[in-house]
Amino acid sequence: MSTPPSAAQGGSRPSVIQLSIKEKAALYAAYIPAFKEGGIFIPTSRSYELGDDVYVLLSLPDDPQRYPLAGKVAWVTPPKAPGGRSQGVGVRFPADDKSFALKVKIEQILGALLASDRPTQTI
Repeated sequence: MSTPPSAAQGGSRPSVIQLSIKEKAALYAAYIPAFKEGGIFIPTSRSYELGDDVYVLLSLPDDPQRYPLAGKVAWVTPPKAPGGRSQGVGVRFPADDKSFALKVKIEQILGALLASDRPTQTI
């Protein structure tokens, strides 16, 4: 009998990642507007695969609240990626009301920066 992939990775419990973004420029570099639901880049050396569930506790600049979200890994940036990109994962927000409200809040914080052509850690 073979072991299902989720069991081989320690069960189906998602890993918990705390991400505290302190500056608007760092939020710009990490936010993923290309995902319809929104998303965030999380620098990590931990190994993830596409589709892995992750539970993120996200802190935004000048905001004492932590925003919990249960997302999925939508891409992986490997170590020593070209273009000086940091190793980590892109996490897609779930399609729910709380995540939509978080996406709106992030886009309000970023404002005009969203139209910038400055490079980011994302696609």
